[in-house]
Amino acid sequence: MSEIITKIMLVDDHPLVRDGLRARLEAVPAFAIVAEAGSAEEALQRAQQQPIDLILMDINLRGSINGIDLTARFHVSFPEIAVLILSMHDKTEYLMQSVQAGARGYVLKDAPGKDIVHAIETVISGGMYYSAALAQKLARPMTPGQLLTARERQVLRHIADGESNKQIARELDLSVRTVETHRLNIKRKLEIEGQAELIKFAVENNFR
Repeated sequence: MSEIITKIMLVDDHPLVRDGLRARLEAVPAFAIVAEAGSAEEALQRAQQQPIDLILMDINLRGSINGIDLTARFHVSFPEIAVLILSMHDKTEYLMQSVQAGARGYVLKDAPGKDIVHAIETVISGGMYYSAALAQKLARPMTPGQLLTARERQVLRHIADGESNKQIARELDLSVRTVETHRLNIKRKLEIEGQAELIKFAVENNFR
């Protein structure tokens, strides 16, 4: 049985940084760097051109759109692509904004190579990963409103009203597949499995 290859795009405004990441990650047989970008426009264009499983995203990018705003765009337009922030910034505000934008993890650039590899493996398998120093900052309880993105909160409100994926897609002008992905992400973040439990949570937490 052939090994499943994770298709990765590197988004960083420094070519030398991308070169270093490419060399480090391509040493892992299960990883393939299929695209690179230095700006939001380039990243969105690359995502339309070929399949991508995960984006390793820097916060500082060329142009007017930073990595956090770009993460939010990907979360809406390409919800099937996992975004992992790789940044030199360790400020809580950047971490929280990234989580709210839909990032599946946040790793510091000075982290050991093995930690970056582990982060990618964790995220691609459906989990969330944060560098140890950042995980402590997330130890404080988060409300559902902080944990979910704006789009996910919007979808959850419709779920609370008992609407189907098709109905939600029509209301929000999204594809059914995109709504399904948002629903799965909501369940994953809230650690909820069943549909009835999800509706119960939405109603009890005033998402109606």
